[in-house]
Amino acid sequence: MKILKMTATFGRLDRAVLEPGAGLTLIQAPNEAGKSTWCAFLRAMLYGFPARDRDREGHLAEKGRWQPWSGAAMEGTLELEWQGRRLTLYRGPKGSAAWGAFSAVWTATGETVAGLTADNCGETLVGVSREVFERTAFVGEEGALLSSSADLEKRVAALAGTGEEEVSYSQVERRLKDWLNRRKSNSRNGLLPRLEGELAEVDAALDRQEDTLRRCQEAQGKRELLEAEKADLEGRLAAFDHFERSQQAQRRAGALEELSRAQRALMETQKAVEGLPNAENLRRGQADFGLLHGLNRSLLAQNEALLTAQSQAEKAKGALESDPHFAGLDPDQAAAKAQADHDQVRRLQGRSSLLLFLLLGALLGALSGAALACIIPGPLAQLGFALGLTEGCVAGLGSMLWVLLPCALLGAAIGGAIAVVKGRGKGKRAAALLAEYGVSTPEGILEKAADYGRKYAAARDAEGEFGAVSARRDGLQAQYDQAAGALMDFVRAFDPRVTDLDGAEEALDRALERWEALRLAQTNAAAAEKVLSALPAVEISPVPVQAPQGDRGELEARLNTVNADLHRFSDNAAQLSGALGTLGDPAELTARRSQLREELERREGEYRALALALEGLQEADSLLRERFSPALNARAGEYLHALTGGRYAAAAVKRDFRAAAREEGGAVPRRDLTLSGGTAQQLYLAARLALCDLALPAEEPCPLVLDDVLDAFDDDRARRAVEVLDTVARKRQVLLFSCHGRERELAPAGAAVLRLPG
Repeated sequence: MKILKMTATFGRLDRAVLEPGAGLTLIQAPNEAGKSTWCAFLRAMLYGFPARDRDREGHLAEKGRWQPWSGAAMEGTLELEWQGRRLTLYRGPKGSAAWGAFSAVWTATGETVAGLTADNCGETLVGVSREVFERTAFVGEEGALLSSSADLEKRVAALAGTGEEEVSYSQVERRLKDWLNRRKSNSRNGLLPRLEGELAEVDAALDRQEDTLRRCQEAQGKRELLEAEKADLEGRLAAFDHFERSQQAQRRAGALEELSRAQRALMETQKAVEGLPNAENLRRGQADFGLLHGLNRSLLAQNEALLTAQSQAEKAKGALESDPHFAGLDPDQAAAKAQADHDQVRRLQGRSSLLLFLLLGALLGALSGAALACIIPGPLAQLGFALGLTEGCVAGLGSMLWVLLPCALLGAAIGGAIAVVKGRGKGKRAAALLAEYGVSTPEGILEKAADYGRKYAAARDAEGEFGAVSARRDGLQAQYDQAAGALMDFVRAFDPRVTDLDGAEEALDRALERWEALRLAQTNAAAAEKVLSALPAVEISPVPVQAPQGDRGELEARLNTVNADLHRFSDNAAQLSGALGTLGDPAELTARRSQLREELERREGEYRALALALEGLQEADSLLRERFSPALNARAGEYLHALTGGRYAAAAVKRDFRAAAREEGGAVPRRDLTLSGGTAQQLYLAARLALCDLALPAEEPCPLVLDDVLDAFDDDRARRAVEVLDTVARKRQVLLFSCHGRERELAPAGAAVLRLPG
């Protein structure tokens, strides 16, 4: 089979076309140019998308991953040569299925290729399943590393054995182990443990049947004994019941008699309250008497307060009328009088009179001297000449000094004498006025007036308090008289014999006692009726009956115990009988035990046979591996030797398809995990090439598709790899995708070189 042309609207590809060559085709493109997309498109065209592929954590399903970036419908065609003819495959949308449409036609005629469907297309054209194709001729983004596959294992087994591809060693081994596990996977799971458990359950059920039957018989025997004891106890308690009914009859007769007495007393008390006010009004009247007593106590207290206020008012009035200075005056008048006397004393005690009289005397003397100088100027002039003064001066001095000065001195002396005489008279009058008030200073007179004002105010307050107390006392007296009159009228309405308040209160108490006697009689009658109603009527004579022997409480306690035990043993017997029914028929259980033992022996034989078959399968697989593994390992070793330039001489592929390599001259193969990344890739590429040679159909070899498989190769090994692939391309078409320009330079003559746009 050879790929001729691919047209894809797939992922980043939008109606893109790729036409590889017939042998080795090197397709070089930068990252994100669509190399992996072309590989995935080819696989999807051949095999479709995996039906169970779903999105999960860290994984995107292929159907969603390769949706076209352009938003167009995902579709494509694949033109190829198969069995010497050209055919064209088409896949695209169908309804809601993005990849549901499929067609396969012969390119030349357009006729449908018979038997080729969407499901079997890849396996028919390539010759192997998708799993085998992905592990041999298809190296995608995951790299060349191999993984275990039942389909690939079947293919290898078919080639090494009889050619039958329906089973693989691992599937048969798994099936045998499943059968073994179905019979006995461990001590608890499988048919054998289940049979053993069921057999143990049947044995336990038979044991439970025997034990349950024994305990059921014991419970029934105990129940019969308890029923007999119960009958005896109930008979003895019946005698107590008869005695108690007789006692009840006697108590009921006494209750009837007591009810009759209470009803008679009730009728008498009802007659006694006829004509009286009801008890509620009487209690209100009694409460009014309490208020009246309170008013009386308040009235007595107000009388005492009135006497006290009257005494204080008279005392204050006497103190005011006995005042020696201001009696009969109001406070303002007393203050005015005191102020006048105060001012008079102040004037009489003044100290400026002597100086005034001296000045006045001197002034009058000077005036007199001036007049005298005008009358006698001659003597004065002579005196001036005698002193040596001029005539003008003498004349002036004569008229001023010799007359004015003596006259002024004389006038001052006379004025001082008059002032002294007059001052002594004022002092006597001021002292007399102060003595009249009994004080030593003029301010004392004012203090006397202020004291009089305080006494006047106290007298007025005492008189006002007396009036207020008198008014309160009169009000209480009027209230008392009104209340007393109302109570007397209320009591005389039902007892006209009352004449005073004490008698009225006693009559009120007597009336309430009658109502209380009626209430008590009603209570007694109701109680007697209640007692009678509480006593059931019994159809037995109240004649005394002799009390039975024994203690009723002990008999009842024993009967309760017997009833509880009887109930418990009855329930136990019923449960045990029911349990016997659920345990089944002993004969059936015995037969079931025999069947289980036979089944257990048979299953144990099967288990031994399966174990022997598994051992034989493992021996056969070892022989098969001995036949196929040398050829696979030899072919893989040849490819690895060529890829590494002789550095590694041999390769080994294990059952799980993990590979190892042995260096030239080395004694022990090295596991892939111990190799460098590039060498490991070369090892698995060699293994895949060997599997392609041995496991894939040789009559219609499928293309070898490699996506960036040489990335980890150095230049020398990359060159050798291209040479090896060129050799392989002589037998099958090879599509080598690479993101490097190195492979394009290494391309041999005759190889097709394509470059995809970035």
